[in-house]
Amino acid sequence: SPIQPIIKDVGEVYSRLLDHRPVIQGEIRYFVKEFEEKRGLRELRVLENLKNTVFETNEHVLPKCEQAMQDNLSETFKRLQAANAMIHRLQERELEVRKLQADKVMAREERCIAHCEEFMKEQQNKRAEVDEEHRKAMERLKEQYSEMEKELAKYISF
Repeated sequence: SPIQPIIKDVGEVYSRLLDHRPVIQGEIRYFVKEFEEKRGLRELRVLENLKNTVFETNEHVLPKCEQAMQDNLSETFKRLQAANAMIHRLQERELEVRKLQADKVMAREERCIAHCEEFMKEQQNKRAEVDEEHRKAMERLKEQYSEMEKELAKYISF
């Protein structure tokens, strides 16, 4: 059929333009070949040196670092405990000072209240005295005016 050659041509164009598997596989084979030939055992030696460095670090450097860390941490911990104790003492002192100030304020308030109550009682007593004096004065004046009226009544009858 006339479509057959067109499909064949399209398949050929597709494989040349879009199917890169044969080219990529060739590149991979070339890369692996170059890597194995040029590198040889050099990578193995690098890995062995790295392994030795890690082993030496684990065996010698790490214990030294741990010991230094423990020494410094214990010293730091002691300093922190001392600082904590000092802060605790300062807080206790501040609490005592605040308590003393509060006690002084309470004592002042109690004295002020007692003084105020005493003043009010004194004012009531004085008020009672003044009221009593006023009452007595009013009685004296009433008596005086009643006597004056009686005397005045004597003079009016003439």
